[in-house]
Amino acid sequence: MLTRLGPPLTILLLTGPVAFGLAGTVLPAFGFLPVLGGTEWTLAHFRTLFLEPAIVTSAVLSLAAGLVTALVSLLAVMLFVAGWGGTRLFSRVQHMVSPLLSLPHAAAAFALALLIAPSGMLARLVSPALTGWERPPDLLIVHDPYGLSMMAGLIAKEIPFLLLMTLAALPQVPAQQTRMLTAALGYGRVAGFLLGVWPAVYRQIRLPVFAVIAFATSVVDVAAILGPTRPAPLAVRLVTWMNDPDLSMRYLASTGALLQLAVTATAMTAWLALERAGTFLCRLAIFRGMRLRQDAVVRGLSLGMVLLAASAVLAGLATLAIWSFSGLWQFPDALPSSFSLKTWITALPRLAAPLGTTLIAGLASTLIAGLLAVLCLLREEETGHRPGRGALTLLFLPLVVPQVAFVFGLQLFLIYTGTLATMPALILAHLVFVMPYAYLALRDPWHAFDRRYDRVAAGFGKARWRRILHVRLPMMTRAVLTMGALGFAVSVGLYLPTVLVGAGRLTTITSEAVALAAGGDRRVIGVYAFWQMLLPMAGFGIATLLPALIFRRFRGMQV
Repeated sequence: MLTRLGPPLTILLLTGPVAFGLAGTVLPAFGFLPVLGGTEWTLAHFRTLFLEPAIVTSAVLSLAAGLVTALVSLLAVMLFVAGWGGTRLFSRVQHMVSPLLSLPHAAAAFALALLIAPSGMLARLVSPALTGWERPPDLLIVHDPYGLSMMAGLIAKEIPFLLLMTLAALPQVPAQQTRMLTAALGYGRVAGFLLGVWPAVYRQIRLPVFAVIAFATSVVDVAAILGPTRPAPLAVRLVTWMNDPDLSMRYLASTGALLQLAVTATAMTAWLALERAGTFLCRLAIFRGMRLRQDAVVRGLSLGMVLLAASAVLAGLATLAIWSFSGLWQFPDALPSSFSLKTWITALPRLAAPLGTTLIAGLASTLIAGLLAVLCLLREEETGHRPGRGALTLLFLPLVVPQVAFVFGLQLFLIYTGTLATMPALILAHLVFVMPYAYLALRDPWHAFDRRYDRVAAGFGKARWRRILHVRLPMMTRAVLTMGALGFAVSVGLYLPTVLVGAGRLTTITSEAVALAAGGDRRVIGVYAFWQMLLPMAGFGIATLLPALIFRRFRGMQV
């Protein structure tokens, strides 16, 4: 009976907040917001929106960010897997890139900012010997008007995500056999993969690609840290309007949220056109018999793109750590003249409340998501049917719908119910985004479990729930902990749901870190970003070390 509730309850928790949120966004956009006296339908707020200075520029920036981020990230992953998949170097680079998946977007943005800023580590390492700079140059690198640094930060974070999705999809296609067939037909390594294997792989990762587009077009934290300011990307301006003390700005924010939804839909439509163009080019290459055996340059470029993205973030994280312990650090010195714990001692008391909120919201949302995922997977076993494309679309719904398009409305709904800025509401908001990752992380290991162990336990008279609790879940400790670490990392990195649902009274490490970005104190930012990095990595460290300790004497459980 309990397993029957799993799928409908999961769908309700995923689609309910999105549906209520969209309704709470659409109605005020057309003038209906009784709490502020809006009882008549009107289009006046749309006219007000398009009279806002540079609103079209903000929308175009968001559109470009989504398309460029998805295109460059996917090309890097596609060519890297095509050129190096199955090699020893591929395994080494994979182990280098994988930890970046747990890093929150805001922490990666801070890392990149301190690396490439005019007074950042790169400028310090080459000054004054190679540049002659005794002072930071007057260059607009961070917050550049074209959003290039923002796109670079997004690309560096989305490459690990798409690489993980691609690696998960590869076992579901006959990759090795197809590679051998294309090689026998004379195709080069890259061309054989792209023409033979990639179409089937891309069908498996298409929804994650759309999730990347939705996130990149509506991102707030990375845009606030790295993006342009005059004008800012659309999502950043929407949050400013939503937090304005003048409550009538809620109408403008809701109208802008619908524009954001249209921008994301436009980006996805443009991506569909790019898919058709890519299909046409692949067919043209096949019909013309292009073997492309000389692919060393392409392989080198793909490797360079992945290594550059990973190295930039890792170097930036090291710079953050140095700043958090630095004393006086004048430009162009490569290292501080002294190190001190003063910033840590000052910041730690202020960290207690955000850290507690982060842990409670992250652990609670991950635990609930894990329980729901198990119930859904048990129901799949009972019925013998796995979710189809439609169900997976519902699963990804919170990820493919821009956050600002429904979190604004969700905030209004919580205000009406009197639950805004409460811990249950914050946990629910985090659960909406954690649940898709929890289910996807647990699905394949769950179905790969050897059912013979279950039959042996049943033969000893163990009831079904005892078999699950005492046999299956303990044997799946590694997969369960990995799911927990991934869900916790997602929760730690959530910014917009925390800011709007927490309403400034419930703050997390991420929301505080982004708020500090406006202050420009690199030492304090380094402390908060360090905690942003530490919490998810601690989760993945536990997920790696604990099973190794538990199963150290069981060879069959080793990885």
